[in-house]
Amino acid sequence: MNIFFRNKMTAATLAAAFADIAAQFDGELYFDDSPLHEAQKRVYATDASVYQELPVAVALPKTVADIRALILFANRHGLTLIPRAAGTSLAGQVVGAGVVVDISKYFNKVLEVNQQERWVRVQPGVIRDDLNAYLRPYGLMFGPETSTASRAMIGGMIGNNSSGLHSIVWGDTRDHLLSASVLLSDGTATAFTALSADEVAAKGAQDNLEGTIYRNLQQLLGNAENRALIRENYPKHTLTRRNTGYALDMLLAEAAAGVVAGAAELNLCNILAGSEGTLAFVTEAKLNLIPLPPKEEGLICIHCHSLQEALQANLVALRHQPMASELVDDYIMGFTKGHPVYQFNRFFIEGEPAALLMVEFMAASQEEITAKAEALVAELKAAGLGYAYPLIRGAQTKLAWDVRKAGLGLIRNLPGDSQPVNLIEDCAVSPEDLPAYIADLQLILDKYKLSASYYAHAGAGELHVEPMINLKTSEGKALFRTVLHETALLVKKYNGSLSGEHGDGRLRGEFIPTVLGKEVYGLLKQVKQTFDPNGVFNAHKIVDTPPMNEALRYEADKQIIPVETLFDFSRQEGILRLAEKCSGSGDCRKTHVTGGTMCPSYMATRQEKDTTRARANILRQFLTNSEKENRFDHQEIKEVMDLCLSCKACKSECPSSVDVAKMKAEFLQHYYDANGVSPRTWLIGHFTKSQQLASFFPPLYNFMVKNNFTSKLVKKVIGFAPERSLPTVGSTTLRSWKKKWDKARKASGESQQAGVKRRQVNLFCDEFTNYNDVEIGKTVVKLLTALGYEVVLPEHLESGRTYLSKGLVRKAKKIANENVQRLSRVVQNDIPLIGIEPSAILTFRDEYLDLVSPELLPAAQELARNSFLLEEFLLREAELGHITPDMFTKKQQLVKLHGHCYQKSLNVLAPTHKILALPENYQVELIPSGCCGMAGSFGYEKEHYEVSMKIGSLVLFPAVQEQAPDTLIAAAGTSCRHQIKDGTQREALHPAEILWQALAKK
Repeated sequence: MNIFFRNKMTAATLAAAFADIAAQFDGELYFDDSPLHEAQKRVYATDASVYQELPVAVALPKTVADIRALILFANRHGLTLIPRAAGTSLAGQVVGAGVVVDISKYFNKVLEVNQQERWVRVQPGVIRDDLNAYLRPYGLMFGPETSTASRAMIGGMIGNNSSGLHSIVWGDTRDHLLSASVLLSDGTATAFTALSADEVAAKGAQDNLEGTIYRNLQQLLGNAENRALIRENYPKHTLTRRNTGYALDMLLAEAAAGVVAGAAELNLCNILAGSEGTLAFVTEAKLNLIPLPPKEEGLICIHCHSLQEALQANLVALRHQPMASELVDDYIMGFTKGHPVYQFNRFFIEGEPAALLMVEFMAASQEEITAKAEALVAELKAAGLGYAYPLIRGAQTKLAWDVRKAGLGLIRNLPGDSQPVNLIEDCAVSPEDLPAYIADLQLILDKYKLSASYYAHAGAGELHVEPMINLKTSEGKALFRTVLHETALLVKKYNGSLSGEHGDGRLRGEFIPTVLGKEVYGLLKQVKQTFDPNGVFNAHKIVDTPPMNEALRYEADKQIIPVETLFDFSRQEGILRLAEKCSGSGDCRKTHVTGGTMCPSYMATRQEKDTTRARANILRQFLTNSEKENRFDHQEIKEVMDLCLSCKACKSECPSSVDVAKMKAEFLQHYYDANGVSPRTWLIGHFTKSQQLASFFPPLYNFMVKNNFTSKLVKKVIGFAPERSLPTVGSTTLRSWKKKWDKARKASGESQQAGVKRRQVNLFCDEFTNYNDVEIGKTVVKLLTALGYEVVLPEHLESGRTYLSKGLVRKAKKIANENVQRLSRVVQNDIPLIGIEPSAILTFRDEYLDLVSPELLPAAQELARNSFLLEEFLLREAELGHITPDMFTKKQQLVKLHGHCYQKSLNVLAPTHKILALPENYQVELIPSGCCGMAGSFGYEKEHYEVSMKIGSLVLFPAVQEQAPDTLIAAAGTSCRHQIKDGTQREALHPAEILWQALAKK
C-alpha cells in the first residue's frame, strides 16, 4: 500500500503535474516512466537500511526557490517530501513512496567562516570531512564525527543529530548547531536561532504557521503535567546519546521552562536536530567550531579475552578522560583477514582477542601520550583486564581506526542469507549500565539462537549490536520485530534511549511508546502536527510509522532461480549475492577531497546514480524481481552502469568488496545477447585486430589518425570525442623488433658473453605495448638485459582486456583459456611472467581466475602466483640484492607518480614507488589522484568525454600542471599517460623509461 498518497490522483495525472513544475525547476526532476527516470527512482528506493520502497519522484533542487516550489507542490497534490543527503541512514529515514529531495549535488557550498567567533555557515549538502579540510587552514574544525564522515553531510547529521567517534569530548550535532535557515511546511522561510523570552513572545504573536509553532510549543512545555511526563520518561541525564523521538527534554532542560517563567532563551535548533527532516527543510546551517585537536595522538588497543572484559576495561578507561573509547569484536576482526585492504590494517593485533577496546589520547607531546597510556595500562593490569596493550602513534592510528569505521561494511562479507541487520544497533544506555545491559541483551539473543556483532561507542554507552537474521523468510521477518520489541523493553529497564545517533525513522518509531510511554508519544504527535499539519515533510517517520517489518528489501519466502553467468561467482555465492553484499554505507560517495579512487564517476557528477551502491542496488532489484527470462535485459540497468569506468576500486575500497567492474562486464554480455552489440563496441573489443592491421601500414595509419581532417572523420564515424587524440602505432611491432634485436646481439656475440649467466624472464607482450607503445617495450627489454636478465617473449594471445572492458566476456573467456594453456608451459616459479601494462598483466591475477574453465583453474592459479608487474619483479630482485642503487645515476631527480587504478585495487602501487626511488637521489612523490578518467575507451567515447576530463581535473591535471618542467611524471598505464597528455600537454613516462634513463651503464 502506498502510505504517502492522500488523494486519488492517477499516475498519469501526477506525471502531468510533475511535468508542469519541471518547466520552472532549475534543478533536476525525475518522475516519468522513461528508463532514465525509472532508474533514478530505483536507486533512491533504498538507503543503508533494510527498507526498500519506490519513490514517486526524485528531485535534485538547485535553489531554495526549487525547494519551496516542491513544498507548495506537495501541499497541492497530497504528497510528502523525503529530504536526503548522503543516504547512509540506517533506520529507513529516506526511504518511502514520496518525493525524494536530494540536496547533495547542488547544496554543497561553504558560505562563510568567522574565525574569531568560531563559526561557519554552510549549505546542508556539505560533507563533514570536506568541511574540515576547508577549515584546517583556519585552525578550526566541526567536531561531531560519524564513521561515515567521509560522505556524511551536514543536513543528514542535523537530521539524525549525529555524534560519532569522539562524542564523549566533542559532543553531538545539536551541541554545535547555532542556527538554521529553514522552510516551513507551508513554504515560509524563517530561521531557528536562540531567542530571548521577548523574541519568543513576538514570534508567538504572529498570525501564521511560525506563530502557531511557537505558541503551541510554549503551551505544551508550559503544562506542568507534560513537563513531569518528559522528565520521568526520557532517558537518564547521564546518557548523552538520547535521540528517541523529538528532543522535548532538551527544550525543557535548556530553555523552554525558563521562557515560560519569563527568562532564558529558546532555540528551536534543539528540536530540529534529530527530527529526521520531519519538521522543517534546512537550507543553511550555522555551526559552532572548535580548535583543531592537539597534533600528537596515541591509540591504546586493549586486547581482551571476552566482550564483558572489554566493557569493564571501558569503565576504567573513562576515568582517564580519553578522547574516544571504542570497541571492536572478533567478528569484525575476522573479516579483515584476507581483505584486499583491511588485512594490512590489522598489524597491531596480537593473538586472537575476543574484543579490542581502542582508547585514544591526544596531547601536545608524545611524552604526555606515553604518560597517559602508562597510567591507564597500569590500572588495567591491576584490575586484571586485558592481555596486550599496544600503543599506536601518529599516522598508523588512522589504519587502526579504519578497521573500526569499516565495521558495517566488513560484516556484510558473511556468507548465506542470515545477515547482520540494523535493528538494535542504536540503542544506548549510560556507560556504567553498559556491561549489565549487554549481558541482558545477550540472554535475549541466546533465547532465539542468534549470533551478533558488537562494536563502536563503548565510551558513550552505545554498542552497535547487529544480530544475524534471515529477512528473506517469514520467520526472519517475525523475529526481526520480536527482537526489537524485547530490546525496547530492556532499554526502558535501564532508562536508556531507543536511538542514540542513527534515528528512529520507520524502524524504531513503532516502539517509541514502549520506551517513552504513550502519553509522551502523544506529545510527539502534537509536535509533528504543529510543525507539519499536512504531512509534507517525511511523513510516517518517528511518529505514525508503518509496521517496522514491512517494505523490506526482500519479499519473504520468494524463490529466486539462480542466475547463470560466464564469470565464476561461486566464491560470492552467485552474482546476486555479490550485489546483495552492498550495505548501503555509501563509502563510494566520498569525494576527491577525502581521496581514494572509488568512485570516480560519482566524484565528477555527484549523482547517486553513478555510485557503486546504485549499481549494486539496481542489479539486485532486477535480478531478484525481473520476470524476463534474461533478467539482465533492462535499459534501467544500462543507464546506471553507463558511467562505471571499471576501475575496480570498489573491489578493494568497498568494505564489502562489491566488485562492480566484474558485475558490469557480466551484465553487458547478457544485455548484448538480448539487444545486440553496437559497431563501436565491436570495434573497441577488437582493438588488437585493428592495430595489427594498422601495423602493416604504419605511415598511412598514423597519418589518418594525426591529420586534422581525417582524424576528425575517423572519430565521427566511430563515435569518439573530436577533442581526443588517437593512439598511433609503432614503425614496427615489439615482437618483430625483438627478433631482429636478438639476431643482431647474437651476431655480435653480445648475447653469449663468456662467464655471464643470465636469469630468464618471460615478458608478456601485451597488445598495447606490441602495437602502440613499442618504444616503451624496447626500453623494458633493454633495461632488463642491462640488469642481467635474458628476456623471452613467449607465444600467447592478447590479454583480453579490451573485450572485458566492453563486456564481451565470452570472447575474453576463450582468450583466458588459451593463454593459461600456452603460458603454463613456460612460466614457472623461477621463470616468472612479467608485464608492462597493468591492465593487461594484472588480468592474470584477477579476471582470469574467475573466467577460465574449471579444469584450468589450478593452472591459472599457479600462473597468477608467478605473474608480476615489471616494477614488482624489479623490487623483488632489488630486495634480494640482485639490483643495487650503485647501478644507477647519483643525479638528483623529482618524480611525481600517478598510479594505475588496478595497481591501487590489487595493492601493487607501492613496488612502483619503491623501485623508482632506488636511485639514491631520486625523490618519488605519489600524486594523491584517484582514477585518471580515461579508463581504456571510456574517455574516448564522445558521450563520456566531458566526465572523463572532469575526473582528471579533480586532482591529477592540477597536480601535473603545477610541476616544474624538469620534474618527471611517472604513470605505468597507457591510458593514464594518454589522459595526462590530452589533459595537461605533459608527457608522462612509464617507470621503465625513468629507470632506463637513470641507469649508469647501458
